[in-house]
Amino acid sequence: MHLPSPTESRRSDTGNSRPAAQQPAWPDPELLGEVTAELSRLPELVFAEECDRLRERMGAVARGEAFVLQGGDCAETFAGVTADAINGKLRTLLQMAVVLTYGASVPVVKIGRLAGQYAKPRSQPTETRDGVTLPAYRGDAVNGPGFTPAERRPDPRRLLRMYESSAATLNLVRAFSAGGYAGLHHARDWNRAFVTDSPAGRRYEELADDIDRSLRFMEACGVTSQQLHAVEFFVSHEGLLLDYERALTRTDPRTGHAYAGSGHLLWIGERTRDLDGAHVAHFSRVRNPLAVKLGPGATADEALGYAAALNPRNEPGRLTFVVRMGAERVRDRLPVLVEKVRAAGAVVAWVCDPMHGNTFVAPSGHKTRRFGDIMDEVQGFFQVHRALGTHAGGLHVELTGDDVTECVGGDDVLVEDLHRRYETACDPRLNHRQSLELAFRAAEMLLEPLGVPGGAPSAGEAPGIGVSKGAR
Repeated sequence: MHLPSPTESRRSDTGNSRPAAQQPAWPDPELLGEVTAELSRLPELVFAEECDRLRERMGAVARGEAFVLQGGDCAETFAGVTADAINGKLRTLLQMAVVLTYGASVPVVKIGRLAGQYAKPRSQPTETRDGVTLPAYRGDAVNGPGFTPAERRPDPRRLLRMYESSAATLNLVRAFSAGGYAGLHHARDWNRAFVTDSPAGRRYEELADDIDRSLRFMEACGVTSQQLHAVEFFVSHEGLLLDYERALTRTDPRTGHAYAGSGHLLWIGERTRDLDGAHVAHFSRVRNPLAVKLGPGATADEALGYAAALNPRNEPGRLTFVVRMGAERVRDRLPVLVEKVRAAGAVVAWVCDPMHGNTFVAPSGHKTRRFGDIMDEVQGFFQVHRALGTHAGGLHVELTGDDVTECVGGDDVLVEDLHRRYETACDPRLNHRQSLELAFRAAEMLLEPLGVPGGAPSAGEAPGIGVSKGAR
């Protein structure tokens, strides 16, 4: 492998002396110190063995043997930590995973954007309304969304509430995953809480019928497996707030290695991926599987630099590149990255984030995304990898199990419908029906023969679903 060697200072630096982008201006350093000291005494939220298991699963993705589905809220909120909301997201992800697994005959690694996604980077540090300027809302882990001085004042005590909310979410995730309801025998039950009068919903019901018949056949033959009654589910978030991440970093007594105790997989975002920055320095020292978001401005040299800094031993499953190019640029910008990373011998997983590069502001002022653009970027991602003979390793999407109207198209959501149920704390999410439709189309793409770059059909023309209003 011909990767540039990371500098000795990057490997040994604590990260505290390096520039740390997108950090809150905490107004009370003494209170921040008290909070981080308390966090450092609390138990880790995830365990080293779980992180190692996910690294093994991501290794299969990097080798082209599996597909990863990663999804959840753009930004979690403290008010959203309810059983119904969390179970809705889990059911949506499980349905999508079943569609991909059963429809494309590929193992699916399931990862939620859950139990830690309470902070968001912002393009501007402040927000101005009617001549009043206040700190930008950076997520519930930092401040409140209300446009008042009290709400927008960064409060480090929110980091403790972030920990508590993440712990509560993880308890639900673990109970749901291991308690039997996540087993394939309940595949039909996952749809009962959702409206099924849509093409994707009806198609899922047909798939559930097939699964039921297959399970009955296996049982009649005496085949039983614990894997049919439980599911492996992991959690992830952007490792944005370094005060929180450092406080929850733990040393595994088995091996002496450091692990981020805040989540199974952490990613470094587009705005914090400076190779000489504090985020890369900090996460280079933990053993968790990691990801880096790469936007259209990312270069192949930068990608190789991340491989050297974050995965110097070139371990499969350690590093994932999540590309967020936008539908108009993915076919032009992605090939050179994939080709040069492959030529250098770097073993990474490639995942498509079709959300962040396709955002625009509707005339109503709502930030939104077109489902057709989302599908076009996914199609382009698959086409690039198919043309290069590499593995399109997965999807990273912002979604919810609720019937929101935040992304237009795909589910008969028109621009004029956005105000009806626009509930996101930050960026627009796919609703349940749109998420399921995305899974069916992605499964079809996984089965397609060699694609023709640049010739993607519009979302409404994808086979098996039919034209959706507003998708174009």
